[in-house]
Amino acid sequence: MLSIDNLSKSYHYADVRQDVLSGLDFDMAAGSSIALLGESGSGKSTLLHLIAGLDRPDSGEILFAGHRIHDESESALAEMRRHRLSLVFQQFHLIATLTVLDNIRFQAALCQRFDPDYEGELVARLGLVTQLDKYPYQLSRGQQQRVAIARALLHKPQLVLADEPTGNLDEASSLEVMGLFSDLVKRAGSSLLMVTHSQAMAAFMDRRVNLHNGRLAEIE
Repeated sequence: MLSIDNLSKSYHYADVRQDVLSGLDFDMAAGSSIALLGESGSGKSTLLHLIAGLDRPDSGEILFAGHRIHDESESALAEMRRHRLSLVFQQFHLIATLTVLDNIRFQAALCQRFDPDYEGELVARLGLVTQLDKYPYQLSRGQQQRVAIARALLHKPQLVLADEPTGNLDEASSLEVMGLFSDLVKRAGSSLLMVTHSQAMAAFMDRRVNLHNGRLAEIE
């Protein structure tokens, strides 16, 4: 489903080159979940951005669902993100002028993949039944994250990329939301690649890998 071969990425600051990823190899099976750990600045978020086509590698190959990501046009990448990917971040990126229900339906409406029965299941499981007519500013941070999760999963994407999705929540809320999130991703038949600093959050995933000096290593 996702295969990365000899991937490298660097950035230039003034006259200084900083290597972020170097010769990285990685494979992810359909329907699996992986926690991506590593110290700050190790390139975890950069890797997610490359997979999502939000940035381009210096060299190497990213194959997602049979497509070479870095060879696609910007319009093709936007189409891929609309239909096959979902992104979940610490910042929830809800649309302030839309109700909770319209926020949840936003991406599914864009890709014309709306399942009312599945929507009802998501809303119920995430405890949002009584919140649908409200606006994001009327919700707690935990409720806003639940809306972001529902929006990310309603169209049943092939791959969900999550960058510290519970980073803005307290520990108890993080555990509750992460439990729901990981279970609902499996229910959707999606794969999940999640950046986290938390071993407790990583424990919800099938596999844990560590990114260090631009390379990945499996955690026993």
